[in-house]
Amino acid sequence: MASLHLPCTANPSHSLSPSNSHTKPSHFFFHAKRSINRGLQISCCSGQNQEKTSQNDVETTTPPQGKVDRRNMLVGLGGLYGASNLLASTTPGASANPIKPPELDKCGVAKNWVAGGTLLKDSCCPPLSESIIDYRIPPVLEMKIRPSAHRVSPEYIFKYNMAMDRMRRLPKDDPRSFMQQANIHCAYCNGAYDQPGQGTLDLQVHYNWLFFPFHRWYLYFYERILGKLIGDPTFALPFWNWDNPKGMTIPPMFLDPESALYDEKRDPDCIKPNAVVDLGLTRSTNPLQVVTNNLTIMYSEMIRANATVCDFMGAPYREGDPNSEAGQGALERGSHTSVHGWVGDYKGQPSGEDLGNFYSAGRDPLFYCHHGNVDRMWMIWQNFLPSNKLPDKKINDPDFLNAAFLFYDENAQLVRVTVKDCLDNLRMGFDYQRIDLPWLDYRPPPQTAGAKVTRAGRTAAAVPNTVFPITVDKIVRVLVPKSKKGKADESLFLEDITVDTSKLLKVDVFVNDEDDNVFELDKASYAGTYAQVPHKSKDTTATSSIRLNLTDLYDDMDVADDDTVLVTLVPRHQGPGITIGGIKIIENTMTPKTPHLSCT
Repeated sequence: MASLHLPCTANPSHSLSPSNSHTKPSHFFFHAKRSINRGLQISCCSGQNQEKTSQNDVETTTPPQGKVDRRNMLVGLGGLYGASNLLASTTPGASANPIKPPELDKCGVAKNWVAGGTLLKDSCCPPLSESIIDYRIPPVLEMKIRPSAHRVSPEYIFKYNMAMDRMRRLPKDDPRSFMQQANIHCAYCNGAYDQPGQGTLDLQVHYNWLFFPFHRWYLYFYERILGKLIGDPTFALPFWNWDNPKGMTIPPMFLDPESALYDEKRDPDCIKPNAVVDLGLTRSTNPLQVVTNNLTIMYSEMIRANATVCDFMGAPYREGDPNSEAGQGALERGSHTSVHGWVGDYKGQPSGEDLGNFYSAGRDPLFYCHHGNVDRMWMIWQNFLPSNKLPDKKINDPDFLNAAFLFYDENAQLVRVTVKDCLDNLRMGFDYQRIDLPWLDYRPPPQTAGAKVTRAGRTAAAVPNTVFPITVDKIVRVLVPKSKKGKADESLFLEDITVDTSKLLKVDVFVNDEDDNVFELDKASYAGTYAQVPHKSKDTTATSSIRLNLTDLYDDMDVADDDTVLVTLVPRHQGPGITIGGIKIIENTMTPKTPHLSCT
């Protein structure tokens, strides 16, 4: 199947301009001399201490979109093994409460939480080991260049197939075997571990700032195991560049039924010729609209929606801290989650296996290619996207830096790793092939007309102060007071988002939207999304909050002297399962409680 080649449909006059300090080339170039010993600083703001808006106007209507029956992907993991002495803070006087990984001998029965907690047929527990060593990244003798899966040669595909075939043929109890590698994700994310010492805190590597570091380490060792099996230490995993129109189909190498890279448990619709990945899960049948939606989503996740580091990285997560609250970063809850839901087969498999369920996601070789692009997005965001709002995108919190994980290396040795050692991909010995980034210039066109928005706001029924929590099982409109009139540096908070953890749930957020065309995201009013995949939690529900930056959105809209904005919530799922406890808008300013815009 050929890569999708479609022209960009956005007006080029709306590309990024110097006036908003985001001017960038449309091509992405890496700089080999980039330092691999950067300083670590943080600039995050949770906004959790702000008071909720007490009065809003709400209107609900039946959504015009069709039923969304897809599910989504992964959750939970930790990584260390009773070695708290290795987690000493690098900052004097720090709290030193990094997440500690579960003990392997505490791994218990794993359940399918999408199917009501039924026992899984296969155990998720990795093999035990009496020997655990602290991993030291070896000297980089030759930089691995991870290629785009749509640009690889036949020779590379042959080599990758050979490596995967040998991994699949390893003995079942070999920790380097394909099923045991998949079990790493299953065990850490699907409730097979009872983590001592975590108090009431669920152990997670999704829905928080551990998401990117954990998966980077996961791919790192998976890649080294494959290279070892074929005697090629330079072997590099490919990435699926679903952020580019030429890569918005499943890479052909994964579609050959005779290949070791094939997985029969994929949604039949996603493997049709030229099926375009739907990063918004809008279920639009217009491929051009899907492409423009995708580019708008990427621009939002990577640039427009982030006012702080934690808006992209995810919320802080600390060991034993009862105040730790789950909160996904923009890319995790957006494009990352949607790819899992788009590929997972919810029509033909009991629980969306393979890629669409936590416990089985690692059983599809496409998972590692998908997460290669997720890691690439982290690297691009961290190092190559200049921003006047976020000049430094590093975190120096010791609870982040010293969080630790366990993995098996290419020699089947159980090793202990920490977050602080994976923050630089060059130091780890890998980089990414240069690929165009068309979403850099895909700022949505300005919206100037406000008549329809005004009418929608006037027809919204007045409600008492007890309107919250709102159940989002249909389109919901809320008039929310701004912190000040006109264009301002503000963010929108959706607070106390309580969800049924056994369901796929997705809600798109629009501000002053002029119409009800829910299939179109390529417009100035699109503010971002909240999404989750089914996962295990201590209770049947979980609560989190998200923050969406409105500063650039206001620049693209006519807010004039408005003192309120109309927030529209569009569910992509069907039925109940999600409620929102409060919606508010606050100014992006430092306060006595957040003097450095920190995540605390």
